[in-house]
Amino acid sequence: MTGASAIGTPAMRLGLMHGDGIGHEIVPATRQIVDAALSAVHAPPVEWVELPLGSAAIDSHGTPIPDETIDALGQLQGWILGPHDSASYPERFRGQLTPGGVIRKKFELFANIRPAAAFPGVKAMVPDMDLVIVRENTEGLYADRNMAVGSGEFMPTPDIALAVGVFTRAACERIARTAFALASRRRNHVTIVHKANVLTLTTGLFRDACRTVAAEFPHVVVDDEHVDAMAAHLVRRGGDFDVVVTENMFGDILSDLAGELSGSLGTAPSINASETQVMAQAAHGAAPDIAGKNRANPTALFLSSAMMLDWLGDARSDRLLSAAAGRISDAVRTTIASGIATADLGGLASTSEFSEVVYAHTLRR
Repeated sequence: MTGASAIGTPAMRLGLMHGDGIGHEIVPATRQIVDAALSAVHAPPVEWVELPLGSAAIDSHGTPIPDETIDALGQLQGWILGPHDSASYPERFRGQLTPGGVIRKKFELFANIRPAAAFPGVKAMVPDMDLVIVRENTEGLYADRNMAVGSGEFMPTPDIALAVGVFTRAACERIARTAFALASRRRNHVTIVHKANVLTLTTGLFRDACRTVAAEFPHVVVDDEHVDAMAAHLVRRGGDFDVVVTENMFGDILSDLAGELSGSLGTAPSINASETQVMAQAAHGAAPDIAGKNRANPTALFLSSAMMLDWLGDARSDRLLSAAAGRISDAVRTTIASGIATADLGGLASTSEFSEVVYAHTLRR
């Protein structure tokens, strides 16, 4: 681990969890890119706190998300989470929250911010797409995370399965403020996505709470769409949207769709944030079929780490962190635009080759 900087400023402590599958390739590469970006802007280095998680943690601690990991994260403002492959865990763990879900719930990381933007040099179905989906992350129609104890999904008999959706005005207004504040820094347009024609009370509350918050941002244009119509609009005219705010399940589905329409889920970054903490986590999974083959695309996690640094820059009023975030984003885009890309983007570069070029651009921009 690196210590304090040469000028005596304490190092920033960030957590690092490799996860499963390709996480063991893309997380170390991301760490190097973050270190390079901070060095390039003369910011203090990071003190990396490596924490067990996933299959390796099952082997060493008997659980995919050890208490020591949770305890350590509670002392940190930010961390990078590699992808995890919960489907491959022993049967006793498969009915539980995923490690990422446990972390989001424990630290109430209520805002999942997922950009989807087309890259020069990447073939995209919607080449003018440049939007951000702001997804409420703690309740809604995802029954595995909307209860304090137990699950909102249950079976009173072997032949009946039920699920509970939870919507509170406080959570809806909180995520709406995040979306409107973000739109104020972008193109001043928010689209509220719901299904109030069918789920009148629950997603109707979400829509109405967002509209209430909209009054606090009179400069932002507001409209709303039903979720099924929104899916079609993303395909037909995805370039028309700026910031999209929606509940948990709708946001998960629409962000994956937007990621593919803008080029690839391999380029889709995200952060999960509360008022005080932030987690960088790529939108894609652990891709066990290519793990260990030096074929994984680290772009999404590189960009997620840039989003994390930018969030920390705002939270700490530290322009150097924001500058480092910009260097990473620019380096990734420059690399892909130059024709250097991994196989999922139509390129020939390996994970390590792609990462080396991004690293060089990060330092030398």
